[in-house]
Amino acid sequence: MSIPTLHEADRFAWLEQQTHLLKSGELDGLDITHLIKELESEMGNERRELYRRLRVLVAHLLKWQFQPEGRSNSWKGTIRTQRNDIARLFKETPSLRRFLAEELAEAYPEAMEWAADETGLLDDSFPIECPYTHDEILSRDFWP
Repeated sequence: MSIPTLHEADRFAWLEQQTHLLKSGELDGLDITHLIKELESEMGNERRELYRRLRVLVAHLLKWQFQPEGRSNSWKGTIRTQRNDIARLFKETPSLRRFLAEELAEAYPEAMEWAADETGLLDDSFPIECPYTHDEILSRDFWP
């Protein structure tokens, strides 16, 4: 049985070690293989965050539009929160914006199912493709 590497045994300690090595210029001691994997994983995390927020936001926009009698301050708050959090993601990571269309296309079917489940409406009550533009989804002034 092999001895686990620091990366496997204690990820936080490994991150501290790698940070120290970078700061001190000791580049020969870096665990390049795991650093690459961690960076790629972090990029995926950013995209997943955008996907999750879009899924929640669009589900609530659909509920807002297709079940107006159910509109609540809770729905409104969720829509505002998701828009604000997406705006913050784009402010902190502007290059993430280029994935908006792709992540929205991936998130929409689940958002539609979520809206159907919560409203009791059938899936076919909702458009097959997202009925909102990117600007509408992100606009504080858009309420379908």
